[in-house]
Amino acid sequence: MPRSLSLLTVLLLLAGPAFADGKDDHDRARAALAAGAIRPLADILADVERRWVGQVIETELEHDDGRWVYEFKLLPPSGRIFKLELDATTGALLKSSGPVLERR
Repeated sequence: MPRSLSLLTVLLLLAGPAFADGKDDHDRARAALAAGAIRPLADILADVERRWVGQVIETELEHDDGRWVYEFKLLPPSGRIFKLELDATTGALLKSSGPVLERR
């Protein structure tokens, strides 16, 4: 079963120890970031905003099958939401669904 963190949780996690509540998911994500196993959300988010058309409306960090994955839901001008799954280590696109619009 995947472990998910909401955008707010990820942002609080990356903000520093003052916001950590000690939950296992937070500890694993913090350790992965500190070990360099995942890229910071801010870096991946900048890549997403530069590459795809749409406003990010939801973000999750999952650890599934031994791999960290950032999931993004984007709302483009068309109003039809699409989802991207990116490798949290490399930023590579793993999967997309919906009307994905790449910037030119």
